[in-house]
Amino acid sequence: MNAAHAMEFINRPGRFGILATSGKEGENNAALFGSARMPDETTLVLGLGENRSLEYLRGNPRACFLAFEPGDNPLLWRGYRLYLRLREISTSGPLFEALVAGVDEQAGSLAAQAIRVAVRFEITAVRPLIDRPRRRRGGDTTGGARLDFPTVIAENP
Repeated sequence: MNAAHAMEFINRPGRFGILATSGKEGENNAALFGSARMPDETTLVLGLGENRSLEYLRGNPRACFLAFEPGDNPLLWRGYRLYLRLREISTSGPLFEALVAGVDEQAGSLAAQAIRVAVRFEITAVRPLIDRPRRRRGGDTTGGARLDFPTVIAENP
């Protein structure tokens, strides 16, 4: 899986995705976001309000972001899963100001006013939205399939 392709896909105007988080006690949350951007192949930034996603990130820095576009059936859906580790929460400064300005331009002032923090994640792995089995070529008599494995960008214990 290529991080450059994921960056192009996620940075398209109007793209939405789902951020999945877990709190320190294991409670789960998933929320829809339109503010996600990849400034480079190893970073995801997005704007959050004072919400459950932010609360859970403060207790557990790991998350997953899914960006997708539907197809005629689920196997034809396209998209990416980004595995994340929180690196920064900003309430002011260049990251926060740039993110709010971008949201204001694309979604309007009401959406921009809802942002209370900008978060910066390190992308630890990029995977396709759906792992599609691929048949092995030549000599495979078992009928087995091989799955694509994730592209690991950084190792984090």
